Amino acid sequence: MKMTLRKAMLRASPLTLLSAVVVGTLGLQPAQANDKLIELAEDPANWVMPGRDYDERNYSVMDEINKENVGSLRPAWSFSTGVLHGHEGTPLVVDGKMYVHTPFPNTVFALDLDDPGRILWQNKPQQDPTARTVACCDVVNRGLAYWPGDDDMGPLIFRTQLDGHIAALDAETGKTVWMMENADIRVGATLTIAPYIIRDMVIVGSSGAELGVRGYVTAYDVKTGEKRWRAYATGPDEELLLAEDFNEPNPHYGQFNLGTETWEGDAWKIGGGTNWGWYAYDPDEDMFYYGSGNPSPWNETMRPGDNKWTMAIWGRDAETGEAKFAYQKTPHDEWDYAGVNVMMLSEQEDAEGNTRKLLTHPDRNGIIYTLDRTNGDLISADKMDDTVNWVKEVQLDTGLPVRDPEFGTRMDHKARDICPGAMGYHNQGHDSYDPDRKLFMLGINHICMDWEPFMLPYRAGQYFVGATLNMYPGPKGDRQNGLGLGQIKAYNAISGEMAWEKMERFAVWGGTMATAGGLTFYGTLDGFIKARDSDTGELLWKYKLPSGVVGHPMTYTHDDRQYVAIYYGVGGWAGVGLVFDLEDPTAGLGAVGAFRRLQEFTQMGGGVMVFSLDGESPYTDDVNLGEYADDDEA
Repeated sequence: MKMTLRKAMLRASPLTLLSAVVVGTLGLQPAQANDKLIELAEDPANWVMPGRDYDERNYSVMDEINKENVGSLRPAWSFSTGVLHGHEGTPLVVDGKMYVHTPFPNTVFALDLDDPGRILWQNKPQQDPTARTVACCDVVNRGLAYWPGDDDMGPLIFRTQLDGHIAALDAETGKTVWMMENADIRVGATLTIAPYIIRDMVIVGSSGAELGVRGYVTAYDVKTGEKRWRAYATGPDEELLLAEDFNEPNPHYGQFNLGTETWEGDAWKIGGGTNWGWYAYDPDEDMFYYGSGNPSPWNETMRPGDNKWTMAIWGRDAETGEAKFAYQKTPHDEWDYAGVNVMMLSEQEDAEGNTRKLLTHPDRNGIIYTLDRTNGDLISADKMDDTVNWVKEVQLDTGLPVRDPEFGTRMDHKARDICPGAMGYHNQGHDSYDPDRKLFMLGINHICMDWEPFMLPYRAGQYFVGATLNMYPGPKGDRQNGLGLGQIKAYNAISGEMAWEKMERFAVWGGTMATAGGLTFYGTLDGFIKARDSDTGELLWKYKLPSGVVGHPMTYTHDDRQYVAIYYGVGGWAGVGLVFDLEDPTAGLGAVGAFRRLQEFTQMGGGVMVFSLDGESPYTDDVNLGEYADDDEA
């Protein structure tokens, strides 16, 4: 791979790095922020990104809590956000502080881990309430980003807002440093993604494909909010920011002019492809990875062609935003299999014994893809479950899925028992990779559907879907009683085999966390946090939370004690019927019918629950901590 200016700088001496000045519109600076974030992530006292580090493995090397003692986990402390609806993502912990985010109105809190019962600061933005009316699937938010600061500016917290703005907050005071509009809610574009820090840039995506929003990813200057670059998923090559050698190692994926030629007329202008999921980054390659979402509208008859580059895995140069490769997983998507799911990075030997830098992506379409992240080579594409039926197989030489026409969604035809349903066998959950066991711990949906399309016109700011859905448990669930909607699995990307798998009452919507203690933690929609043996899948511990879980667990140490934390607060697409009190089974884009029994097991809430062995905390260390005293400040 050709060495870019950025790669050359990364290989330069420290003296060169300190004196380097890059002149031009990008205003680039040395990669010190990357180094500091990597250093912070390696410290078990911190959890500085949604997936802990740039590899997005959601894996912790801590083993104080392990198979032998996990049964002694008890609540240590908790914090209520005062906000209902779905609490997706996970808190951040940096240098003894926990940063907590909420769904709309997107409040951010800072807590002191020495005395977490006292709020250091809170920032509650004033937003246009119209954003609530155009949000697709509850008013969720997937998390925060942390920039460690430099000699000129202190550390910052970045927040996305449902009304389409991104804001930089002073990490010490919570004051807003700057705010920029990234999306226009007048056309249905919102923001639910967790922003992502690379050097002195904050990367942010977009939401709203169900309303005909054209998707893009944007890089902003962390200090000023100035836009560095923006890359679209559909349209002309210059707006997609395709590199001169785009897909050169795999020309059969497609290369140039396809962002317009695979659409009829100007349909690409309202073609979807938004990205509201997760990013991963390889500092050595200086490339970041993400998935673009479903094409718009859902009705496939209205948009003939492959509809590139929706439904694609992208590898982009972080410095310029230029796309080095894109692999479209579901050409001409007919089922809303939005491909924004988590990207997890690993280095493993492939089937031929060659060590490769890999990217593994469990997609909503029920296939788990593993690519060589340096060039986009497709290594494997395995079914997440043997009940996946829309596709017979994925051809590794072409990358193309071999469809089963019985499960197509053409007009004047009601397709029945399509597996997975539009919610996918995997959705927004952030999963984990255990490098010792070489296993990916996957939180799975087990949901199928009936699909009936209809024609509709495009109107800016209104839903542009064109399909009526009924969703229900997959074949391994209890369809008569509406239960058995989820699974938890351990997957080997090289062998393609599942080490173990277990059924769950409801979808494992939020994702997993693996630890060196041999444990896999996750939350459930009916309100449990659970720990399973990573080798066998045996359930070792669980605790009933105040509300269902749509976020993923995290862990950190404080004063030499390991804690496990998780958001509770049911909602998201899976909980949309409960939180908005809907009864029509086709409402919520079919989610209401799928999760009709959820209200029997949990209700709304919102907060963070933190656990430790025997419930030890600052308050058990000193029972007088935080007590009122006459000389306390008012």
